[in-house]
Amino acid sequence: MVWYYILLYAVIQGITEFLPISSSGHLVLAHEWVNSQADTMSAADQTARWAEDAVIDIAVHVGTLFAVLLYFRHDFLAMAKGLLRPKSVEGSASKNMIFYMIIGSLPVILCGYLLHLWQPNWLRSPEIVAWTTLIFGFVLWMADRFGKTIKPIEQMDMKAALLIGLAQVLALVPGTSRSGITMTAARGLGFTREAAAKFSLFLSVVAISGAGVLAGRDVLLSGNPVLGTQSLIAVLVSAVAGYISISLMINWLKRHDFTPFVVYRALLGLVLLLVFYLN
Repeated sequence: MVWYYILLYAVIQGITEFLPISSSGHLVLAHEWVNSQADTMSAADQTARWAEDAVIDIAVHVGTLFAVLLYFRHDFLAMAKGLLRPKSVEGSASKNMIFYMIIGSLPVILCGYLLHLWQPNWLRSPEIVAWTTLIFGFVLWMADRFGKTIKPIEQMDMKAALLIGLAQVLALVPGTSRSGITMTAARGLGFTREAAAKFSLFLSVVAISGAGVLAGRDVLLSGNPVLGTQSLIAVLVSAVAGYISISLMINWLKRHDFTPFVVYRALLGLVLLLVFYLN
C-alpha cells in the first residue's frame, strides 16, 4: 500500500475515532475512493486488498488506543492502584469502573469476533455507511435533546454499563459510530455529556485492544514485513491525531452539546445518498 494512503487512513481514524461521527464509516469511504483510483483488480487481488485494508484499519485503531490511554493516564493509573487497594473508597470506585468497562465490552467482543471470522464485504458498502450515518445521527440528536443531564460518571452501575455495551454492538456496522452509539445510550440513560464521552472512551480501550489482538495475529500469519512496517506508521500517526481529537471533544462537551456532530452526520449522510442514488 502506498505510504501516503496510510497517512490518510491514520489521520482520518485519529480525528474521527472518538468523535460521534463514525471512524469506520469514514475509513470505508476512504478505502472506496482509494480503490477507485486503482485499475480493475481480479477477484484474488480484491480479496488480498480487503485483508490488507482490514489490517491497516485495525492498526490505526490501535494508535487511537494509545491516545486514549495517554489522555486518561491518571484515571487508568487510579484504576491500577485500585486493584492493589480494593478496600479503600477510591480503590473500590476504581475497581468498579474496571468491572463496568468489562461488562460493557463483552457483547461487542463476542459479536466482533464472530464478524471477524465471517468478514462480510457488504458491511463495507458506502450505501450502508450513508444510511447508518444519517439514522444514528438522528438518534444521537434525540437522546441528547431529550435525555436528562443528571448523572456524573461516578454513578455508573452494572445495568447502565450492560445497556451501553449492548448498544455498542451496533457499531460493528460502519457508519453507526462506536463512540456515537455509546454516547447516545449513555445520554439516554441520563448521564451528562462529559460523562457519556468519558465512559465511551473507557470502553474503547477494551474494544480496540481486542480488535488489535486479532489484527496482530493476522500480520504475523501473513509473514509480510512491509505490512508490519506500514501498520507501525499507521499506529504512530493515528495516536497523535487521536490525542488532539480527544482533547478538543472533551473540552467542547464541557460547555456545549452534540449538535455540530449531528449536523455533520446529517449533511454527510444526505450527500452520500444523493451521490449513490443519482449516480
